[in-house]
Amino acid sequence: MASTGVNVLRWSALGLGLFYGVYHQAKLSSQDKLDAINREYQRKEELIKKAKEEWTKKTAPPGRSGLITNPEDPKFDLEAFLKAKAEEK
Repeated sequence: MASTGVNVLRWSALGLGLFYGVYHQAKLSSQDKLDAINREYQRKEELIKKAKEEWTKKTAPPGRSGLITNPEDPKFDLEAFLKAKAEEK
């Protein structure tokens, strides 16, 4: 049989191990929750950024370049159209 001091030491080590395990698990869980919250916030920021860009594109006034891109228009200038397309690239 083990002495009383050894039994107290064993039970103390077991209790401390359990306490540390619970503490460590709680720390990991809270870190995971915090990471999930941050990921969700970043996802929402990206969605807002994309929505703002799309809204800007949608509400932007049309360009006043004077270039007619409709080939059915009687004032359509093929040479000017091709030059403009070449400059875009």
